[in-house]
Amino acid sequence: MSEKINFQAEVNKMLGIVINSLYSEKYIFLRELVSNASDACDKLKYLQLTTPDIAKGNGELKITITPNDKENTLTVADNGIGMNKEDLISHLGTIAKSGTADFVANMKENGSPADLIGQFGVGFYSAFMVAKKVEILTRKAGEEQAWRWVSDGADGFEISEAEKTGIGTEIKLFLKDDDKNFTDTIYLRHLIRTYSDHINYPIVLNLGEAGEETVNSASALWTRNKAEITVEQYRDFYRHISHNFDDPWMTLHFKAEGSIEYTALLYIPSTQPYDLFQPDKKQGLKLYVNRVFISDKVEELMPNYLRFVKGIVDSSDLPLNISREMLQQNALVAKIRHGIVGRLLKELKKKSENYEDYLKFWQNFGTAFKEGIYEDFGNREEVAALSLFASTADKEKLTTLDQYVARMKEDQKSIYYITGDDVKVLANNPQLEAFKQKELEVLLLTDPIDEFWTQALATYKGKAVKHVSQADADLSFERKEPRAEAGNLEKLTKMMADMFKDEVGKVEVTEKLTASPVSLTVESGQMSIHLERLMRNHQQQTAFASTRILEINPYHPLIIKLSETMEDTALRPKTEEVARILLDQAKIAEGEPIADPSFYAAKVSDYILKSF
Repeated sequence: MSEKINFQAEVNKMLGIVINSLYSEKYIFLRELVSNASDACDKLKYLQLTTPDIAKGNGELKITITPNDKENTLTVADNGIGMNKEDLISHLGTIAKSGTADFVANMKENGSPADLIGQFGVGFYSAFMVAKKVEILTRKAGEEQAWRWVSDGADGFEISEAEKTGIGTEIKLFLKDDDKNFTDTIYLRHLIRTYSDHINYPIVLNLGEAGEETVNSASALWTRNKAEITVEQYRDFYRHISHNFDDPWMTLHFKAEGSIEYTALLYIPSTQPYDLFQPDKKQGLKLYVNRVFISDKVEELMPNYLRFVKGIVDSSDLPLNISREMLQQNALVAKIRHGIVGRLLKELKKKSENYEDYLKFWQNFGTAFKEGIYEDFGNREEVAALSLFASTADKEKLTTLDQYVARMKEDQKSIYYITGDDVKVLANNPQLEAFKQKELEVLLLTDPIDEFWTQALATYKGKAVKHVSQADADLSFERKEPRAEAGNLEKLTKMMADMFKDEVGKVEVTEKLTASPVSLTVESGQMSIHLERLMRNHQQQTAFASTRILEINPYHPLIIKLSETMEDTALRPKTEEVARILLDQAKIAEGEPIADPSFYAAKVSDYILKSF
C-alpha cells in the first residue's frame, strides 16, 4: 500500500520554476545524479570502516547508467549507502535548509537557473527538467526493507514498500518526448567523459546485449600529476564537490611533505553562495585518508572566515577510523589546517597583484574574509594586508593598509578610520572635516565586522589603528574667520546642555569642524555610535551605552548668530528651536534617529520657504 505525501511548499514553488523554465543546459541533471550517487558510495565506504559486514556481498562500488530507447527511460543506479523511508521524505520531500524563500525569489529574478540549482543544493530536482515522472527504488545498508518513491513533480510523491536485491539506489527517469536524446549511448558517453570523468568510482554504461562499458577514468583527480590535469577537469571536479555551476575563481592544488604529508585541492568560487552569512550553515572541506572518504565538510580543517573555500584534503598520516571528537582534538588536523591556510594566504597574495581580478574576489567574500583579522591571531597581519578598504584618498579604487601606510605623512603616527553604514555618507561626515583640512587619509568602514577587527588589530606595521574620535594627531590649524564671543558661546553651550540632557552627555566647543555647525561624537575609549546602533538593532544594547558629545563649531556663521541671541531673552524660543534642529542634523549625519521627525521636517520646510 502506498502513502501519498505532499511536497514542502518551497519545493512546490521551486519545482514549478524548474519544470516550466527553459534551460539551455538540460544535461546538468545527469551530472547532479551521478554526483549524488558518488556521495552515496563515499558514505557506504566510510560506514564500512566501523561496520565491515554491513554491505557484505555488495561487490565493487560503482555507478551504472542504463538507457532504454524503447521505453524512453534512463536509470542511474549505485550500490552505495541507500535510503530508508525517513531519508526519502527528508531528502526528497523538503529542502532541508533555511533560506528556501530566497531560493525561489532568486530563481525568478537573478542569473542562470543552473547556477542557482547548484548554489542552493537542490540538484536532484533538476531531473524533472527532462522527466515527466521519476521513480526511485532504494534499500539502505543494514536494513532489509526496500522502498519505492514515485513523483511526477507536481504536488507530491508516493512512497510504498518494495523489494530490492542488494543495497543502493536506482533512479529511473521516464523521459519527456523532447528529451529522448538522453537514451543515446554516444551522447551519454560524451556527457560522462566531459563532466564526470573525475568521479572516483567506475561509471558503467549498460549497453544491453552489448554488455557494459566503464566510461570514466575512475581515479581520484587530486592524486594525479598537476601537469596532466586540464583546466576543464579541475573545473568539473570543483562543480562536483561544490554542487555549484560557476567556474572557480582560484584553484590551489599542492602536496605537502615533511612532518606530515597530505594533498589538498582547494577552490575559491567566483560567485557568493546565498548562505555565506547563515549561522546554522555547516562549512568545511571533505576529508579523505588514503583516498578513503572519511567525512564531509570537516570544519576543523578550515577557519570560519575562509568558509567559502571548497575542496578536499587527503592524508595518509591520519587514522582511518578517526571520529568527529578526534578531528576536534587531533594535532595532525591542526597542522594540516595551519598549512592549508598559509598556502591559501600566499596564493591570495599573488592574486592580489591584479587589482581588477582581486576585486571580484573581494566583492564576493571580503566581508567574511575580514573576520580573520578578528579571529585568526596567528595570521592577523597577513589577513589585514590582503584586505581592501574604501578611503578618503581615492574614490575610485579600494586601498590596502600597506598602500595607506606608504601615503602617510612623515609625522603621522596612526591609521585613522571611521565606521558607518554607507561610504558616501561617511565621506561627508562632519568629523572628517579637520582630517581633510590637514590632508590626513581616513578609512571608510561600513561592514559590521569592521567594528570588531579594529579593536583586535591595535597596530599595523608599527602604526596604531584609531577611530577618528580618538585621533592623536594635531588637528588644529590657523583660522582667519570670525569666532563667536567667548561669553555668549559659554551661555549657548550651557543652554544646549540643559535642553538636551536626556539625549547627550556634553555640549562642547570644538576646533575640528570647518563646514558644519555641529557634530556628534562619543567620549574617548567608548564604543562608537555605529557599533552601539548595531548592538541595539540585535537586542544586545544597554549596559555600556556611550556618552554622546555634541560638538559645536564656534566659527560657523549660524553658531555665531545663535550665540548672539543669548543676550536677548525674547529670542529664546527661536534660539531653542534652531538648537533642536542642529542636534537633529548632527544625529542624521551619524545615522541616528531623531526625537521628532515631523517637527524637523516642518521647520526645515518653513526655513526653506522663507529663503525665497
